Amino acid sequence: MNLPSSEQVRYHGTRWAWVPALALLTYLAFPSSANNVAPLLQPGAVAEHEVIAPFTFPVNKSDQELAREAEELAGTVRPIYEFQQRALDSASIALHAFFAGIENAADQGGGQAVMRVAKEQGIVLSPAEAAYLAKGGKRHSLEKALTDLFDRTLALGVTAPGVLQVEQAPELIIRRRSSETSVSRDQVLSYAQYLARARLTHPDKGSSAGDAVYVRLAGHFFRPTLVPNTLETERRRDEQRRSVDPSKYIVRAGDRIVGAHEVVTNEVHEKLVALHNELVRQGHATSSSVGGVLGPLLRDSLVLGIFWVLLVFYRRETYREQRQVALIGGLFGVVLLQAAAVARFFPQHPEIIALPFLAMMMTVLFNGRVSMNGAMIVAVVISLQPVFHDVPALFLCLGGGVAAALSVRGLRRRSNFYVPVLIIALGYLAAALALGLAGNWSIAEIGLRGVWGAANGLVAAGLSFFLLPLAESVTAITTDLTLLELSDPSRPLLRRLSLEAPGTYAHSVAMANLVEAACNRIGANGLLGRVGCYYHDIGKVKNPQYFVENQTRGNNPHDRLKAYQSAEIIRAHVTDGLVLAREAGLPETVAAFIPEHHGTTEITYFLDRAKKSGDGRSPNPADFAYPGPKPHSKETAITMLADSVEAALRVLEDLTPQKIEDVISHIVRTKLNAGQLDEAPMTLQQIDQVKQEFVRIITGMYHNRIDYPESSGGITATWQPAARQS
Repeated sequence: MNLPSSEQVRYHGTRWAWVPALALLTYLAFPSSANNVAPLLQPGAVAEHEVIAPFTFPVNKSDQELAREAEELAGTVRPIYEFQQRALDSASIALHAFFAGIENAADQGGGQAVMRVAKEQGIVLSPAEAAYLAKGGKRHSLEKALTDLFDRTLALGVTAPGVLQVEQAPELIIRRRSSETSVSRDQVLSYAQYLARARLTHPDKGSSAGDAVYVRLAGHFFRPTLVPNTLETERRRDEQRRSVDPSKYIVRAGDRIVGAHEVVTNEVHEKLVALHNELVRQGHATSSSVGGVLGPLLRDSLVLGIFWVLLVFYRRETYREQRQVALIGGLFGVVLLQAAAVARFFPQHPEIIALPFLAMMMTVLFNGRVSMNGAMIVAVVISLQPVFHDVPALFLCLGGGVAAALSVRGLRRRSNFYVPVLIIALGYLAAALALGLAGNWSIAEIGLRGVWGAANGLVAAGLSFFLLPLAESVTAITTDLTLLELSDPSRPLLRRLSLEAPGTYAHSVAMANLVEAACNRIGANGLLGRVGCYYHDIGKVKNPQYFVENQTRGNNPHDRLKAYQSAEIIRAHVTDGLVLAREAGLPETVAAFIPEHHGTTEITYFLDRAKKSGDGRSPNPADFAYPGPKPHSKETAITMLADSVEAALRVLEDLTPQKIEDVISHIVRTKLNAGQLDEAPMTLQQIDQVKQEFVRIITGMYHNRIDYPESSGGITATWQPAARQS
C-alpha cells in the first residue's frame, strides 16, 4: 500500500480541515459547559451574570425530604386483615368431632372413657370434669353454648393473642373475599375479648366443673379468624413510597433564576444545582471533564464528515474547488453560530434557526440534492447539542430546511423568491402541526411556530438575494440571476457588438436559439448556453470587417493580405475576446465559450489558400489552428456544433429538411472524427438528441413562405425591383 504524497495530504487536508474546525466552533459557540450555564454558587454569594433557564426543568427534593414524605405516605396505608373462613370451619368441625367422641365414650364406659377420649385430642380432664361431660344434658348444653360463641365471635373475626396489642394503626381494613371494609381497631375482637364474651355466655355458671371445662374448651378450639396480611399491606405501602413526586417545583424555560450582581438565596441555590444536574444528565461537559470535551468534538466531526464524504464521491467538481468548499464551510459556520445564539436566548424556538437560508443559498449555487444533504447534516448537528435535547429541534429544522431546498428550483426573477417563502412557512407549519397533535400543543402555539417559520423564510430569502453576488464572486459560480443580467442587450459589450459587428450579433442570436433548445433537450443549462452564445464571438469587435458576416458584398480586406496574416487576424478574435471578457468581468463559465467553441480546429480556408500560394514554403499547420482548448462542458460542445451548423447553412440554397439533416450529421461526424468532443462530458445518445433538436429548430426557421400578391404590397419569388428613372 502506497502512502499518500505530501501534495495529496495538502490537497485533502485543506478541504477536510473544515470538519474539525466546524466541530470546534460548535463546541465553543453552544452552551456546552454546565458550569458556564449554571454556576454552582453557594447561598450568600453574588452572581457575576444573569442566569436564565434555557429549558423547563424540575427542582428535586433532597433524599431526606423524599424519605420523610415516602414514610408519611406509607403511614397512611391501613393494615389489611384477612378473614379466614377456613379457620372458622376448622374450629366448628373440631368442636363437633370432639363432642361426638365424648358422647360415644360416655355411652360405653362412663367418666374414665371420657377422660381417655379427651386426652387423645389433647385435653386433660379431671374426674369431676369428665363426669360433667358424661352427663348428656350438660354435654349438649355445653356444645350448643360453644357453637353460639363461635357464631358471635369467630364468625365476626377475632385476632390471635397479642396481635392487636402491637398494632399501632387506629384504622384497619377487613377483607372478606373481594370486599374490604374499614373499621376502627377498637371494634376488632382480640383473643382476650373472645374469652370475656365466652364467660358471658356460660351455660352453667353454678357448676365449677362445668365452668372450668367450658373455658378450657373455648380456648382449646379457638382459631384466629382475622390474620394480618403483611405482604399486601407492605405492597401498598411501597406503592405509596414510589408515588412520591421527586420534584419540588418546576422552573419554566425563560424564567430568570438570578440576576447579575444579586445575592444567591437558598431557593436560588437549589435552582442552580437542579439546572446544573440536568445539564450534566443531558450531556453537557463540566469544566474538568476531558471526555466531555473530546466526546462532543468527535461526535460533531463524525456527523459533519458525512457531508464531506458525499462531496468526495458524488460532487467531485465542487470538492476540487477549494473556494466552493470554503463557502460551504462558511455557510455551515454562520448557521451554527446563529443556532448557538438561539440556543442561548430562545432555546424553545428552534424554528428561527437559519436552516432555510443555508438551503436556499446552496440550492441556487449548487443544486437541490447538495442543499438537502447539507441542511439535514447541519440539522442533526444542531439537534445533538444538549440544550436542544428536550426541544423538537431536529424535526422543525428538517421541516424548514428540506422545504427550502425543494422550493427553490430556479431564480430568474425576483418574484421567484416569493413561492419559496410560502413553501417554507407551510413546511414549518406542517412540522408544528404534527408535533402539536402528538404533544397536545395548543392551536395558538402551533400557529405561533408557523408564523416564526414564515418570518424565518422571509429573512432567508432576503439574505440570499442580498448575498448571492458575493457568494458568486467567491466561488466563481454563475447563477441564473447573473446570466439573466448578462443577457441584457443594453450591456456595454453586447451593445458594442450589435453596433460594430451587427452580422456577428445576428449570428450569435441565431446560435443562441439553437444552443438553448439543445441544452434543455439533454438536461444541460440552457440559459448558460444562450448567454455563452451571445459572447462567444465578442472578440470580433476588434476587427469586425475581417469577418464575412460583417462584410459588404465585394469588399473583403483579406484579398489584400497573405494567408498567414488573415489566419492571424481570425485566430486573434479568440484572444481579443478573452481580454474583453476579463475587462468586462465576465464569469469564467461564460468566458469559456470564447476559446472552447472553436477548440483546436483548423482555419481550413486560409490553410488551403496558403498551400496554393506557390511561394515555395510549406505552411505550418499550427499557425492555421485555433489555440483551444477543446470543449470541456456540454454547453460549449453544443455551441461548437451550432456555430458550424449555422455558418454552413448560410451558404446553402434550396434547403430541405433532408438536406438540413444531412448537413448537421456531416458536421457532427466531422467534429467527432477530429476529436474535438473528446473532452466534453457527452454521450453518443446525447449528441444524437442534439442533432435531432438542431433539425427541428432549423427546419422551422427555413420553412417555405407564401407568395403575397404584388398588388397588395407583397413579394413573390419572381419579384424584381423596378428600374429607377433618371
